[in-house]
Amino acid sequence: QVQLVESGGGSVQAGGSLTLSCVPSAYHCRISAMSWHRQAPNKEREFVASIVNFGTTNYADSVKGRFAISQNNASHTMYLQMNSLKPEDTAVYYCKFACWWDSWSEYWGQGTQVTVSS
Repeated sequence: QVQLVESGGGSVQAGGSLTLSCVPSAYHCRISAMSWHRQAPNKEREFVASIVNFGTTNYADSVKGRFAISQNNASHTMYLQMNSLKPEDTAVYYCKFACWWDSWSEYWGQGTQVTVSS
């Protein structure tokens, strides 16, 4: 069972920045996709950003131009650089790791809290 270790959450004022990281405990994939999702209180979990095979990225419209996703090829650590944070970015952020060898497996992190105050 692959474990995902997330870090980097915290509290920041509006306009500030935070960087989240997520590293899988094992990596044996022909194809991989890592992504961030978030869940605010009383709301459904929503997609934030993804990166496929260390290259192709995709972002939710709400974070385009403010957030940047990246992945380290050597350590497989995924990062989410969050700039110009807004109070509406407040949520628990979850890392997701999808790995394909001969079938797909998916894993979720435990979540890390991001709080943005106005």
